[in-house]
Amino acid sequence: MDVFQAIQERREITTYADRSIPDKVLEKVVDAGYYAPTGNNLPSKSLIIVRNRPNLDSLAATTPYMNWLKEAKAAIVVTGKPKISKYWLQDASIACAFIWLEAVEAGLGAAFGAVYHSEDKKESFVRENHVRKLLSIPEEHHIVAILGMGYPEGTLKPKKHLAREDIVHYETFS
Repeated sequence: MDVFQAIQERREITTYADRSIPDKVLEKVVDAGYYAPTGNNLPSKSLIIVRNRPNLDSLAATTPYMNWLKEAKAAIVVTGKPKISKYWLQDASIACAFIWLEAVEAGLGAAFGAVYHSEDKKESFVRENHVRKLLSIPEEHHIVAILGMGYPEGTLKPKKHLAREDIVHYETFS
């Protein structure tokens, strides 16, 4: 599968088969986040791999929208360090995208659970502290997201996108 095919086939998968992810497969997905670029090549992101069932179940309580983690076979928590780079949020977000695309390439389904909430500091504090306490994440890290994954239970129809002309503009915003 090439990158463009993985981009096209990427879907939010929240129902997983009862099948474990081999270490070799998961490590390649993790490496996609590790090798993702960062602004000025600064080490502003961290990745925490979670496979332990009780921890995955506890992470599901981070927000009311992450119950799918109770079925996930693994998760990668992506953090950013504002003291290292002013581009920490972009760096962590790019890592999330690379992880998701490599998961698709590996035949896994993945779902994105936003933790950091830039416009609701109170909600972000609650979400981040839930994850921070569970996984012993230092205070200088913002917890950006949790990507849960596993082998998909079934096949989803292709995603319907907005009209391209509503999204793509040339030379000026028209």
